[in-house]
Amino acid sequence: MARRPPRPHRPGRAEAPRRRQVVIVAAESAPGAASLVQSAAESTTHLAQSAAGSTTHLAQSAAGSGTTGLVHSAAESGATSLVQSVDWLAIAPPVVVAAVALAVLVADLFVPAARKPLLGYGAVAGLVAALALLIPLHDGDRSTFCLTTGTRACSYTADHFTLVIQALVLGGALLTALLSIGDTRKLPAGEFWFLLLSSAAGAALLPAARDLATLVVALEVASLPAFALVGIKRGDRRSSEAALKFFLSSVVATAVMLLGVSFVYAATGTLHLTEIAARLDDVPGQLSTLAQAGVALTLVGFAFKTAAAPFHFWVPDTYVGAPLPIAAYLSVVGKAVGFSGLILVTVVAFPSYADVWGPALAVLAALTMTVGNVAALRQSATRARSAVRLLAWSSVAQAGYLLVPIAAAAYAGDRQIGSTVAYALMYAVVNLGAFAVAALVARTHPGNRIADYRGLYATRPLAALAMGFFLLCLAGLPPGIIGLFAKVTVFSSAVDAGLGWLAVVMAVNVVIALYYYLQWTAALFRSPAQDGTEQQGPVTRHRTPAPLTVAIVLTAVAGIALSGAPQTVLRFAGVNLF
Repeated sequence: MARRPPRPHRPGRAEAPRRRQVVIVAAESAPGAASLVQSAAESTTHLAQSAAGSTTHLAQSAAGSGTTGLVHSAAESGATSLVQSVDWLAIAPPVVVAAVALAVLVADLFVPAARKPLLGYGAVAGLVAALALLIPLHDGDRSTFCLTTGTRACSYTADHFTLVIQALVLGGALLTALLSIGDTRKLPAGEFWFLLLSSAAGAALLPAARDLATLVVALEVASLPAFALVGIKRGDRRSSEAALKFFLSSVVATAVMLLGVSFVYAATGTLHLTEIAARLDDVPGQLSTLAQAGVALTLVGFAFKTAAAPFHFWVPDTYVGAPLPIAAYLSVVGKAVGFSGLILVTVVAFPSYADVWGPALAVLAALTMTVGNVAALRQSATRARSAVRLLAWSSVAQAGYLLVPIAAAAYAGDRQIGSTVAYALMYAVVNLGAFAVAALVARTHPGNRIADYRGLYATRPLAALAMGFFLLCLAGLPPGIIGLFAKVTVFSSAVDAGLGWLAVVMAVNVVIALYYYLQWTAALFRSPAQDGTEQQGPVTRHRTPAPLTVAIVLTAVAGIALSGAPQTVLRFAGVNLF
């Protein structure tokens, strides 16, 4: 067969290598072919033996000279730089809550309808176990998921700040679960408990986050299930509307915050909070505007999450439309999530911009507490769900008080953050207690008006006494000593930072809040006939679920104990939690 002529070489293309020519010689056409094949085989065998001997000799000499040890050492060094050791005890609290959430969701497929309450008790057991796992971490010096090269920056840190906020979050979720056990008969039990535990897991992860990526993921894990929890009442128009408002406001906040985070990352080249703090000090001139915009947008995003005015518009309708235990959860755990994230980005990541976020947060604090108290003052006692609406506006005002020490930290150092933590612990206990009594009253008065609380002492004296104590703690009056001490601590933080005008605004707002807190407290001990108003709705007595009673008792005992020994909480105001 004739061979093809070679292809002409094209300019600009490398010349293709010639193909290897394989010539097959037929044995019968080549005399002596057998002897040639035998000779080639013998030569190949000799070469293979020679190569094997040389390889053995080289391996022996390498072993003798320690080359094998060097190879093993290099392998071990590479493994160390690529594989991180995980501190499972440090991450145990959020991991346990997440695992129980998955277990509850799977168990819901097999548990019959009559035994659905067991899922609630399983969720309570999981939250108790997560709280117990905080005890071995009391030293507060654990970190994991750290960089193995260069500076030591970690993505998860279990310091004192983390442990306190995790205790607050998990405790709030536990009390919410107790409130929910008797209130989920008309709700899909499996989905409810899965969403609640998932949100609690994200909330427990957030205070330990030390990089922006983990911070944003934890914030969204805590927020996304909350949207579904608010709108979980199927067929309820008010619940669906509340979930939609909550969802839209939170999505806008997340979008703004992510834009700010991306700007900060572009300007600094890192996501770890401590590294951001170091690199923001010497940002190149052409990137300084980008860094400033990133800091501002990140703070605006967290202002939405904390329900700071003017980003608070979603709070009243969301609390009114949500199931009452979920409203309690958002008022305490949701607020703790937003404020812990705000503290981390301001004090840990952006200390070099304290001259920017300090005055901004001071103005937001004054505006938030004023808007919340004035709106709470305008609530009508006979309006449907006015009790929950008043507690919602009260939570906005309390957010303003919580912002004061964070603003003061820009002027007097991060030790002021302890005042926010102390106030948050007090607020969590008494506000959850107030919602627990509201859940009790709602069982006989579904309208949950403030007027429905008139004469509560005559029918439920212990519940009335507990509610009066919780309201006085929120007002900062004796016998609510812990509320008084917490407000004094926040007030002193503003004075120590030189924010005298903010202290004056806070004092005026405390006086405004006294009116509606005392008005509600006085109604508890009045006779309904004395005010000339008729009771709204049926007044039939219902058996109080044991978990609801336990929730009221726990919050009341905790509030009384803290009022008797306020230093238990206020000691956080004098120490550095980071």
